[in-house]
Amino acid sequence: MTDENDGPAWPPTMFSGMQEMSEQAMETQQEFLSQMMQAGAGGLDMNQLGAMSQTATFKTRVQSGGRISIPDAEREALDIEEGDIVQTVVIPVKRNRE
Repeated sequence: MTDENDGPAWPPTMFSGMQEMSEQAMETQQEFLSQMMQAGAGGLDMNQLGAMSQTATFKTRVQSGGRISIPDAEREALDIEEGDIVQTVVIPVKRNRE
């Protein structure tokens, strides 16, 4: 076992880069949603607009078979349960290909 005081799990420069990419992805998503609402507001009904206001932004890792997971906090905040249908907007943040 290792001691918790062995130092950071990630090098600080890597954490800084990931944080920057995450912030950029959130800004891109927010801009995209804003453009969608402005461009299509005339053709959307109020139920669609209400659903769009209930959004969450989070990072997750793609698992085998292309599966992704919605974190517990986001599922609880949006009242998402097993079997519910959700819509996703996917913006790659970092690729781990070598």
